[in-house]
Amino acid sequence: MAEYVVGAVPPGAGAIVVGNFPLESGQWFVPHSHPQHQLAWARRGVLGVAVGDTHWVLPPTRALWLPAGVVHRTGATRDAVLCSLYFEPDGCELNWAEPTPVGVDRLLAHLISHLGREDLPDDARLRAEAVVPDLLRPLPATPIDVPDPTDDRVRAVADTLLADPADPRSLEAHARAVGVSRRTLTRLFVHDTGMNFDRWRTQLRLRAALPLLAEGQPVSRVAHTVGYATPSAFLAAFRRTVGTSPGRYLKGDASFEASAASVAGE
Repeated sequence: MAEYVVGAVPPGAGAIVVGNFPLESGQWFVPHSHPQHQLAWARRGVLGVAVGDTHWVLPPTRALWLPAGVVHRTGATRDAVLCSLYFEPDGCELNWAEPTPVGVDRLLAHLISHLGREDLPDDARLRAEAVVPDLLRPLPATPIDVPDPTDDRVRAVADTLLADPADPRSLEAHARAVGVSRRTLTRLFVHDTGMNFDRWRTQLRLRAALPLLAEGQPVSRVAHTVGYATPSAFLAAFRRTVGTSPGRYLKGDASFEASAASVAGE
């Protein structure tokens, strides 16, 4: 039996169909795929999209391109509205083969809303659809990768940190808690996740931090919440891991700082 479903797409005219899906806090869709390419965007709130162990956090200033057939999960840590554009592969000039984050500026946000109108004449819809590919510009930031352990001992440590990313205990203390030596847990972490303990915990902490930052919480508070002693230590870890600052990640680009958020606000 397949471990995922093929998601239904709303009916519509043209090569691009727009669907809006309210999400309650903590709600996640089951793993699914679409026969169409998808652009997932937060009309309101902050989305999370997971493809395997790779996780993206999407405020209204960024969206994620998902190629047809890619199995993914979409959800939200707070109430949000997922706005999805579905592109028929035969009529789409983009051929990105991997999930790709894109910036959403004011123009693209308005165009998505325009295409979502039910009373839009067919000729106007086709003209608007032709503009969309020109506005999809890839963003370079690296996604956050938190591999899900399968070994029971590593899983126990991971569950503890998932419940409290700020848990300050060392690898040795976690090893004692699950009844193995530090050396054994070190080996198990690398074998089970492909990462050492410190790198895995850093990825987890940054993944936990992004929704809080996207909601507007101060960096100092977020840094403390996810386990960093100082904001500067958190910022250094974020830049080293993601490849840019939290502010630039969330804004997509300084040239349209919060413009998409102002369009998407309801």
